[in-house]
Amino acid sequence: MQTPRNHQTSASIHSMYHQPMQGIDPYSLSHIQIIDDNMCSDGGSQGTSVSFQTYTDQFFTLESSTGTTDFLVYDSPSTVSISSHRSPFSPQGSQSCQSDPHHSPDNAYGSPMSGSSTVDDENEMRLKLRELERSLLGPESDILDSGNCCFSSGDHQDTSAASWNWNQLMEMIPRSDLKQVLVYCAQAISEGHFSTAAGMMHVMEQMVSVSGEPIQRLGAYMLEGLRARLEFSGSKIYKALKCEQPASSDLMTYMGILYNICPYWKFAYTSANVVIAQAVQNEPRIHIIDFQIAQGSQWIQLIQVLAKWPCGAPVIRITGIDDSQSYHARGGGLDLVGQKLSKVAASCNVPFEFHNAAMSGCEIKREHLRVQPGEAVVVNFPYVLHHMPDESVSTENHRDRLLRLVKSLSPKVVTLVEQESKTNTNPFFDRFCETLDYYTAMFESIDAGSSRDDKKRINAEQHCVARDIVNMIACEGAERVERHELLGKWRSRLMMAGFNPYPLGPYVTNAVRDLLKDYDKNYRVEEHHGALYLGWKNRCMTTASAWS
Repeated sequence: MQTPRNHQTSASIHSMYHQPMQGIDPYSLSHIQIIDDNMCSDGGSQGTSVSFQTYTDQFFTLESSTGTTDFLVYDSPSTVSISSHRSPFSPQGSQSCQSDPHHSPDNAYGSPMSGSSTVDDENEMRLKLRELERSLLGPESDILDSGNCCFSSGDHQDTSAASWNWNQLMEMIPRSDLKQVLVYCAQAISEGHFSTAAGMMHVMEQMVSVSGEPIQRLGAYMLEGLRARLEFSGSKIYKALKCEQPASSDLMTYMGILYNICPYWKFAYTSANVVIAQAVQNEPRIHIIDFQIAQGSQWIQLIQVLAKWPCGAPVIRITGIDDSQSYHARGGGLDLVGQKLSKVAASCNVPFEFHNAAMSGCEIKREHLRVQPGEAVVVNFPYVLHHMPDESVSTENHRDRLLRLVKSLSPKVVTLVEQESKTNTNPFFDRFCETLDYYTAMFESIDAGSSRDDKKRINAEQHCVARDIVNMIACEGAERVERHELLGKWRSRLMMAGFNPYPLGPYVTNAVRDLLKDYDKNYRVEEHHGALYLGWKNRCMTTASAWS
């Protein structure tokens, strides 16, 4: 009887994800920043690489200007240089990353990009920037640029636009290549050429548009971040934003728009739920600890699936961990989540209990989780662990502390979904290039799911995405909360905490493939080394993995 029971349970898990997702969890989208170790890669990059086969399924066929380029695996870059070469998908003025030939735990699916980069290109641009500054500001500019700039002090050199010869500037900067200007501007700031950067910002104001093409929209928010870094300290970051925090009802609407346009959060919910349902088969008591409960929508379908178990519905306890932003998005506290899930469980005749843990993950201790003997513990980390400061920010290292705490609970399974990006410890310029490359892909994917002039989509990008972009560009230290790491780094942290990979199984991949049928064919999914990778064109955006 055991084999038919497991087969029936697995079949019900799989069939559940042919149905539309029930309930929208709009809050979650405020933390989408999605991802890669390399700003770019080119034919001259060294290191281990693995090509995925191109799928023949309809929704994996790439019919774009990028051709049939597959995901590639690259080791972490050791050097970065400016390139003036372009490819249809790559950032124009992209970075060339020379990889460490030895295996690195920070490997990632990069964006394979055409063209080659040379040191001469970089030196030539630096000389042009220097010549321009000398000609416009005079020899005193050498004095202005000597020494380091402290962005937190607010003491920086005069960036008045009145001192610039705009005709000469426009001749030296390719006005049609916004990405290249963004990269040059960030490089100028990183090297202390603040007057040069200010002049480029003036030029870019005429090139960006929140209602334009993807790069124009992204450029508007990247420009906002550059300006905030140049003019304000990190503590004033949000005051530098033109978009203010919307009312709760509006924020939920904006996040719901992105939830439907892009599959990133549905990917997280689907992959985690299938793994959890498989891991807790035949368990009479289940305790789910969700470190990003938001509105709790992820658990509606799981409750409905568990209610149909042949052996009877289990007792389900959910501990929901909260923070102030999710409170704002919901328009109320966690009691609203408990009430909604309790109604769902009651309608399915599932014994249910909800535990409110209204605090951030950094504050969580074992006693807050109320784990009881005899229950199967499940822990869910959906796009949240990268907000926990690590050893580079605080001696408390909440990132690793939480993993050790969770391991001490002896969980049946831990699900982790994170953006495949490296912005945690990268210096400013490398982090800027990474952010630019990642969000280029993200804004393209958003564009594929909505009309160009959709005002609701514009508002959603402004209120749900811009703040995170600016935070990554302009903030440092504890004030920078967007600190992504690659799956290789997460794997190292988890294994150091005592975890081992938990196999996802074919049902997870199949469920995600079914999900992507409703989205643009440029979304791609692949299982690699026990983890699931979701990509847009030739860029890996996010990963899902499980641990025990």
